[in-house]
Amino acid sequence: MKRVSFCAPLTAVPVKLMEIIIATAVIFIGSFVQSSLGFGLAIISAPVLFFLDPLYVPAPITVAALTLSLANAAKHSNSISFSGLKFALVGRIPGTIAGGLLLFWISVDQLALWLGMSVIAAVLLSFSRIVLRPTPKAMFSAGFLSGFMGTSTSIGGPPMALLLQHEDSDFIRANMAAFFCVSCLMSLTMLAILGRFELRHIMISLPLMPATLLGYWVANMTFHKIPHRILRISSLLLCVMAGALAIASYWL
Repeated sequence: MKRVSFCAPLTAVPVKLMEIIIATAVIFIGSFVQSSLGFGLAIISAPVLFFLDPLYVPAPITVAALTLSLANAAKHSNSISFSGLKFALVGRIPGTIAGGLLLFWISVDQLALWLGMSVIAAVLLSFSRIVLRPTPKAMFSAGFLSGFMGTSTSIGGPPMALLLQHEDSDFIRANMAAFFCVSCLMSLTMLAILGRFELRHIMISLPLMPATLLGYWVANMTFHKIPHRILRISSLLLCVMAGALAIASYWL
């Protein structure tokens, strides 16, 4: 199946200015949402950026997620619970390997379909009334799923977010950020081994980092003025549209 490309070839460095503008705008929105809710950057940005250029997924988005996670972890460091996160991080290791192996077995078009399905599944889980407790077994399982999804699609937040959703808001932001700091490094290491994190990926990641930090700064200045429920529902609707776009691109 031939993919229609509206931007520069995958090997072109630097990419077109319009592509950079769109990519940084999408990352800014995702960063704002994640800084407000605790997760959301990859769910919002991955389907859109994949449609823009598959090169953005998963490595450059993971770089943006790492940048944001370091900022959020530093801000909420007093609320981080490493004793609880250790089980999730252990589970993240085999999940990262499994997610990396998946990239060997699927094509770019199949990745688009898997990406879209992952986003829709994440949204459905967010609306579900499932109540899970962060027990050691549950944390390990969430870490594994996060590693598998995060390495293959850059979307690793939903399993952990579902497990921690009933905790205090600052606790969620702090521990999700701390988890992402380590997990993003795991994913980038695995992607580098697979040849999916090279100089060309680093080059298109560079403009995303300032956009990420700008979204973080704006969120910290304004998120308390926006009702949490409105922000959450708006974000999930954006995710549904982005996921549907990724799935539709499989047949385009």
